[in-house]
Amino acid sequence: MGSKNLSDSERRGGAAPGGRLYKRVADELRAAILSGRYTPGRRLPAERELGEMFNVSRPTVREAVIALELQGLVEVRVGAGVFVLEPNTAERARGAGAGPELMIGPFELMEARKIIESETAALAATLIDDEQLERLEKIIDGMAEENRLEIQGESADRQFHVAIAECTGNSALVAVIDDLWKIRETSPMVINLMEKARSKGVKPMVDEHRGIVAALRKRDPVAAREAMQGHITRVIDELLQATETEALQRIQTEIAARRQRFRRPI
Repeated sequence: MGSKNLSDSERRGGAAPGGRLYKRVADELRAAILSGRYTPGRRLPAERELGEMFNVSRPTVREAVIALELQGLVEVRVGAGVFVLEPNTAERARGAGAGPELMIGPFELMEARKIIESETAALAATLIDDEQLERLEKIIDGMAEENRLEIQGESADRQFHVAIAECTGNSALVAVIDDLWKIRETSPMVINLMEKARSKGVKPMVDEHRGIVAALRKRDPVAAREAMQGHITRVIDELLQATETEALQRIQTEIAARRQRFRRPI
């Protein structure tokens, strides 16, 4: 079932035959579930094992699991792992072929944002004026207030990132970044991940947004690029930590190994 012979472009999630990389992984796992290789109640291999099996990254495995969860094929039990559910009648009728087309995955979206928004911030640093800087500061104040009131959603966060694009005076960049945020708010996969992250207390990082503004205020494109890259990288790390499923399982495995060791005769 593994896919050790993926091309370089497939490993990067590029335009290789078969479409999105996470979907290829999800489709193979889906086929294995519907064929009975993974029976209801069984735990799927650990994230690390799946990554090695398919020669893909941890975020790609996480996206594949989210896709299977949205299809009703698996249940994510935080701290225990990912368990196979009894496929419903519709899934049985569809058979073991490719699953329904899903929208952009959360981590490929974040990767795109990291690339595009970092360069946008660098350009904005060379063009931004004092009035635009003050507007960004006010948006951050609104973000802090949303966090304080525990308002769901990232309205101020989106305003902030789109406003930076507007500082470039490039309407194409504004449209692209606005569209990336629209995907974040409408993709079932992204919505699923963000709901889990919010339930773990993940919120927009106010201090990091202030750091981006500080770099923009210096009119330093290198610092602005690095501040945006660092911010989005840490968002990705937080999302991965907030949706970790196997921490408890690893601890249980270690405890069981220790118990077995001490049961051995001397």
